[in-house]
Amino acid sequence: MKIEVYSPTIRRKEMDAVLTAMVEEKIGPGDRNRLLIQTAKEQLHFDFALALRSPAVALQLALQSLCIKSGQAVIISALSPRYYLQVLQDLQLVPLFCDVSFDFPCMTKDSIENAVQKKPFDLNVSAVILHHTLGFVPDCASIAELGYPVIEDISQSYGSWINPSIKKIDNDNPENKNDNFLLTSGVFYILGLEEKDMLTSGGGALLFAMNRKEASLLRNYNGIADEYCLADINAALAVVQFKEIYRNIEKRNEISSMYKQACLSLASRTKHRRFISKSENDNNYFSFSLVLETGLKDVVAYAKKKEIQLDNAFDKTIAGFGVCENCPFSNSLALRTVLFPMYPRLRSSEVERVSRLIMTLP
Repeated sequence: MKIEVYSPTIRRKEMDAVLTAMVEEKIGPGDRNRLLIQTAKEQLHFDFALALRSPAVALQLALQSLCIKSGQAVIISALSPRYYLQVLQDLQLVPLFCDVSFDFPCMTKDSIENAVQKKPFDLNVSAVILHHTLGFVPDCASIAELGYPVIEDISQSYGSWINPSIKKIDNDNPENKNDNFLLTSGVFYILGLEEKDMLTSGGGALLFAMNRKEASLLRNYNGIADEYCLADINAALAVVQFKEIYRNIEKRNEISSMYKQACLSLASRTKHRRFISKSENDNNYFSFSLVLETGLKDVVAYAKKKEIQLDNAFDKTIAGFGVCENCPFSNSLALRTVLFPMYPRLRSSEVERVSRLIMTLP
């Protein structure tokens, strides 16, 4: 049986929650939207949040809250999602593309400074949108030192601060506590809930602020029209996803360990490589990727013979769209980075099959 590269990990609990919302005929924005915000707050400890219909809406409201003037620049990674471009265009803002490094798929302080140095003299930079690509967490604190307001997109890195051995939040015992210590540098945060994000509602996003000052800006959108708000039928799914995060990250950790072990045999005969995380404690195992020595064609074809689907990690990014001429590392990674199946519903036999595939890659 073919092993798919993606799965949103929908179990019986999620199905029951959505079915209950349907049976009660309460599917539009309402009580479950508010429950989702409360459930997320228990893990994230934010000051204020909005549950919205899409990450694009969340990004639009975040940028509008910063009151950026038309024609000013916003720094984005070349490996950011492609919808960033459309939002910036709609707001008449200018994207300033920033490259990543050879071994890490996120922007750094140095790469941002380099992009700023190369920009046109009369182009003013007003903000940074910091995407946590493939679940890797950039050095947000050093980037914030540059002085630009930072909007962090944690759609793929959610839960990076979670120790899977700790099953629940315990705020009274600092020795047994999962805390969001990484969320300290952004002005606003976007947590996408799309099909392929770390958590899913079938489509949607949370936009939140950690501190009262920034939260006051988002409160201007409190009471926004229902057409912008996440529907209850989607929120019901997301509530369960939040509650299952510890279980899912623990399973992802187990799968990743087996894949890492399989990679050890590659070093002696190929130049395929993995990205280097800044810390073992800041990766949620959202994905498992390899940067290939050459293009994807041969490896994807080999996996297809084994009935395992692989995918281009950056096909849906800005670099994958082919519009970042001055970002050589990103453009190269967009052609050579492959994703392997990595989701909690993989059976042990399937994980073994993928591990054997990794060990024998051409």
